[in-house]
Parts: sequence; C-alpha cells; structure tokens
Amino acid sequence: MTDIRGGLPRCSPVPISCKTFSETAEPQREFIRRRIFEILKRSISYIVNGGSFMSDFIIVTDSCCDMPDELARELGVVVIPMVFTLGGKTYHNYLDWRELSARDFYRMLGEGKPGATAAVNPETFIDVFEPLLKAGRDIFYIGLSAALSSTNSASIIAIDELRGRYPDRTVHSTDTLCASLGEGLLVYLVAKKRQSGCTLAEAVEYADAVKRNVCHWFTVDDLSHLKRGGRISATTALIGNALNIKPILRIDDNGCLVSAGKVRGRKEAIRTLARSCTDSLLPFDDRRIFIVHGGCEEDAGILAKSLRRELGDEGISVSPIGPVIGMHTGPGALGIAFLGTSRSGDSDCAF
Repeated sequence: MTDIRGGLPRCSPVPISCKTFSETAEPQREFIRRRIFEILKRSISYIVNGGSFMSDFIIVTDSCCDMPDELARELGVVVIPMVFTLGGKTYHNYLDWRELSARDFYRMLGEGKPGATAAVNPETFIDVFEPLLKAGRDIFYIGLSAALSSTNSASIIAIDELRGRYPDRTVHSTDTLCASLGEGLLVYLVAKKRQSGCTLAEAVEYADAVKRNVCHWFTVDDLSHLKRGGRISATTALIGNALNIKPILRIDDNGCLVSAGKVRGRKEAIRTLARSCTDSLLPFDDRRIFIVHGGCEEDAGILAKSLRRELGDEGISVSPIGPVIGMHTGPGALGIAFLGTSRSGDSDCAF
C-alpha cells in the first residue's frame, strides 16, 4: 500500500520553480528524461542488486539537497538531477557539477546571464521509481520544500499512478520543509538511520519528528537577485544595496523563506549566521553543520573558522549552493544548516 503523508504548507510559494519539464519543447523534454534516466541507471542497478545496506527501502532525493556528490554516493542515495537554463543553454544539476562548474555558474550569474529553473515532473519520478519497485524495493522520497517548488506535488502524482501497478510496495513522499543543505542534512540523518537497519516506517517517523529542527539561515550579498525573484521591491533592493544592508533569512516551520532581520555589512551578517548556530545547536552524537556559499569561498571559510573556534572541528563542512537555489540567491549568498532547538527567529515578516 502506498503511503503519502503531509499536505502543502499554507504559504505562498517562492518562485524557485519558474517552469516545469512539460512546458519545454517535446524533444528537449525527452532529452532531459533520457539523460536523467541514464545517470541514475548505474546507481539504481547497484543498489537493487544488493548494495551494502541492511534495509530494503531506497532513499531518493532531488539535487536541491546540494549534498557533496561523494557523500550522496557513500550513503547510497539516489539523486534526481533537476534542470536549469542559463545564458540560453539547458543544464542538469548533477551534484558533481559535471555540466557546468560552480565557478562558471556563479560567474555567468554575476554577469547577468538570464536563467530559469525547472521542477521535476511526474513522468520523471515514474522513470526513477518504477525500476526500484519492479526490483521489490520500497522507496522513501525526501524532497525540496513544497512551499518553494512543485516538485513535491509531482512526486505525489507519480506515486498515485504507481499505486495500482505495485499494490504490495510502499512509496512514501515527505515534504522536508527544507531547501539546499537543510534538505541535504535531513537526507543525511535519515540515511544514517537506514544504515543502522531501521524500517521504512521508522525512517518516516524519524524524518517527521526531526525535520522542524533542521535550521537553515542565509544571507545574500546583493539584493538584486531577491528583487528578481519577487521577494523584495526594486526600491528596497536599491536602497538596501546603497546602505550596505544585508538581510538575514531563514526557512520557517512551513518551509517558506522568511526574514529573520537585517544587519549592516557583510562581517556582521557572517557573525549573525554563526550566532544562529551556536545559540541553538542541539547536542548530537553525529553532529553535522553544513555551510553553503554562492561562489564566496573566502567568506564561507571565515564562517567555518568562527564555528570551529567555538565548537571544534568535528562535522563542519563547506560546499557551494547548487544552481537551482543559487539562481535565486545569487553570487555571494552564504548559508548554514544544522540541527537546532527550533527554526524560530526574530521576525516572520517579509524583508
């Protein structure tokens, strides 16, 4: 029996998914599906033929998780590459950045190249899920916040279609209420549970229990990208940039991007991100703190150094923000994801 839990949060989606696969030309759509299936084929074949794990369910996520590729491979997670266009060319968001490097992506974005992102459609989910179901495996899809993309809704449509074909299998889709390495952190935590031998039902229960403790805080260096995404007005962006105002943003309990305040200057923004972690970090045996950046490795290093000074070296990693989220946060974005006491901040009002 297929198991689907949770509904859409009651908030207006941020325009992260600007178009869907079905809105592209049919030849391009078929190319996208073929390429996605090809890249997943080897990992699916490996996992369904034994893998190295104790549990019989497979974790699937989307590339908005922004996990380092080697970590996703180590955990045996199947990752669906999302699609984006930049400068008139279509790319696939593989975690190893094989089609467009992070450096080139943020350079082109900084040059003002036009871009757009695409949600995963139901047909692609079916292409990914069905070989696993045929092999007798259950599936746990852990995806991008439904408040930020229609990808989660597409997964549920696909599961509804597959229910009749595979009545003895279970496919669960959960709305992480997360994005970027916040989503990646939840995937990591569930994958570690899976490695310990938990059942699918136990993994679902754990994800539902812990996901609102996945805290992710961000700042951006240039307000123009928030203006283009419809988050702030042109006047606010102009004045904010002129006054060196840096917004502090977070993902709330509904999976929406909201303001947690604003500070003057980049240094203060980095200090605020560090405090957001040190003030509410939960003690955890396998602590993970993910720092993500939009092509600003030096600033990410400063944030990491500050946290290591306070908390020690263990479990702190730095990696770039993927293109699907990065398209809307822009070059110079900096974020942090960790397991904390709550996601709450000083304000839920728009910046």
